[in-house]
Amino acid sequence: MSTVHEKTIEMKRSVYHLVINGEQVEGATGETFKTYNPATGEVLAEVAKASKEDADRAVKAAREAFDHGKWKMWPVGRRAQILNKIASIMRSRFNEIVELEILDTGKSLAAAQGQVTQAIEDFEFYAGAIVGHRGVVNNVPGQFHNYTEKEAVGVCAQIIPWNYPLMMAAWKVAPAIAVGCSVVVKPATLTPLTAIILGEICLEAGVPAGVVNVIPGSGREIGNHLVEHPHVDKVAFTGSTPVGKDIMGRASETLKRVTLELGGKSPNIVFEDADITAAVDGSLFGIFYNSGQSCEARSRLYVHEDIYDAFMEQFVAKTKQLVLGNPFDKGTHVGAIIDQQQLDVIDGYVQSAKADGATILAGGQVEQVEGFEKGFWYAPTIITDVTQDMKAVQEEIFGPVVVVMPFKDEKEAVRLANDTEFGLGSAVWTKDGARATRVANQIKAGIVMVNCPFSAFPGTPFGGYKQSGFGRELCIETLDLYTETKSILSYYGSRPLNPFGL
Repeated sequence: MSTVHEKTIEMKRSVYHLVINGEQVEGATGETFKTYNPATGEVLAEVAKASKEDADRAVKAAREAFDHGKWKMWPVGRRAQILNKIASIMRSRFNEIVELEILDTGKSLAAAQGQVTQAIEDFEFYAGAIVGHRGVVNNVPGQFHNYTEKEAVGVCAQIIPWNYPLMMAAWKVAPAIAVGCSVVVKPATLTPLTAIILGEICLEAGVPAGVVNVIPGSGREIGNHLVEHPHVDKVAFTGSTPVGKDIMGRASETLKRVTLELGGKSPNIVFEDADITAAVDGSLFGIFYNSGQSCEARSRLYVHEDIYDAFMEQFVAKTKQLVLGNPFDKGTHVGAIIDQQQLDVIDGYVQSAKADGATILAGGQVEQVEGFEKGFWYAPTIITDVTQDMKAVQEEIFGPVVVVMPFKDEKEAVRLANDTEFGLGSAVWTKDGARATRVANQIKAGIVMVNCPFSAFPGTPFGGYKQSGFGRELCIETLDLYTETKSILSYYGSRPLNPFGL
């Protein structure tokens, strides 16, 4: 084992270890697992596989750091300095981190650069936000004084998805440690590398041992173990709705606080007065960014019947111009699919839509990319002639596949948009400000993008309605999810209180 304090982090290596209590350690069983480059299908590295024993070690370290360490007692300004230092180290090694994220996920260069940039900005944002996060003084009648304090909730288990491995880790780690919590991060087994690097960078920046621990391994084994662990106070999870429901049930046994950011089937509404070119370009990004592997991907496209043909002519033509290929090439638009299993899931939905009578206007098949024949690729796909009850319309595909339907009027557009069990993202394209406001207020979703394809910036709340989960990340309000509010009521009158009059 070795300490990672004050050491230069070597990003690319053949073996990655667990990070527990400030040290790089092997798993208790000595087992490892392979992580693959989705673009090539080749082995990228061996990763130590955490067991329940390792999860217990990590929770114990986090518990000790929280209960007996000084991190939560540090002045907020000092913690803010450390968060800024984490960001500074990440920024100084930006290209290395981007390269590792691409190798581990198969995503395009532009996508990786944007996501690593946001991960850095998350730490900078919370370094500033924590300085102003405090309790309040309340007016109480009589000779009383009441004030509240914000106290860190404790040990947090943070379960990270494979589609945005570094950015989602930053979304969770930054606010948690900003308020003084300690964390046990469980990255996805498909994409563990940059989360491990983040844990090492936190230690290098001066985060005390035990405050940030990273234990890659089986979600079913150690993920569930963390959720049920009696010494874990909170669980933050990003992933599928079925798994989120299971986590919520398990966490209820110990009444853990839970934040869930789950699935989506986000609507994208284009009205007849929209700038068609802008709506086409934004809709392309909304579904095909990150190879469609985004929880808020705008995968249901509703276009007003008056402009449907004109819109679709541009949309289909530009979809066919999207470039799949070497993720490191600046000209690549769409990267690889994470693995064969997800590739099969995506194609299964497309074939299901065809069997139901839908029409494929673009894509619709597994793609072979020259030079990357062993990788996992799916052609950007447009499906029309669909009905609301089709699986491809109602269920999350999590790939570069969009279903398209015309609509007649605003009322129908809102009805179609809300006809889903999910409620994460949504988009509206119109030049009519009143209509944009009216429709945004009626859509049951946590995020509404108006004439814009972007859904997340530090400071903008991110989270969903309905079965897309609850809680908001990426914003000041997130700090409340990692704190308890303590109310302190004092009496300062000159005469002793005698409520019973005895």
